[in-house]
Amino acid sequence: MTLSCPQCQKPTDLCVCPSVKKFASPLKVLVLQHPQEPDHEIGSAWLATQCLENGRLKVGLSWPNLAKAWGEPVEPSRWGVLYLGSGPKSPAPTGESLFCVDKKGTPLEAAANATKLAKLDGVIVLDGTWSQAKTLWWRNAWLLKLQRLMLSPKQPSLYRDLRREPRRECLSTLEAIAEILEAQRQTPEGVAHLRASFGELLSRYRRRRQQARAAAKAAAGTPGQS
Repeated sequence: MTLSCPQCQKPTDLCVCPSVKKFASPLKVLVLQHPQEPDHEIGSAWLATQCLENGRLKVGLSWPNLAKAWGEPVEPSRWGVLYLGSGPKSPAPTGESLFCVDKKGTPLEAAANATKLAKLDGVIVLDGTWSQAKTLWWRNAWLLKLQRLMLSPKQPSLYRDLRREPRRECLSTLEAIAEILEAQRQTPEGVAHLRASFGELLSRYRRRRQQARAAAKAAAGTPGQS
């Protein structure tokens, strides 16, 4: 029987809880996770929110409004939601990794983009498969009242061979949060810790896979063995 960590619920050989540190950031981060999100072993949502004093994780399909989802009164006009959807309708502002789009998905001009981003108090990130994120988007109509955000990542996801992403822009939830904080020039030490913690989780998972393959090979024997 595989033992699990009572905090992160991951198998103990994948748990990185002892090394997790919390970092302060002015930007509030709310992760809305689909209840059927399947990747419990290398999923990153719980880890991401545990590293941020202003991070919260909520599991469910729908909430009446932003205040209910966050757990206390907030101003929706000062929040954004990261949702790629069908992608931007035109190229992002040059050099920007985080950018705002209008209701039609068209990126705002550089000056307007900078103004909108500077006013953000918090961001929402949807956690789940591609179709699950779409479900969360459509089941919570109040998300349309928030500033819609998209990312143009500087580098591909650390998942690499472990998970096939449908697009280059797709990252793990933790990596998306790190990109947002980095673009907003907040808690650089925290951003580095987020990525390092995620990298350690994936290293442990890869090591476990290698050990399992080696064990299976040994059990099967090799040609010439009696």
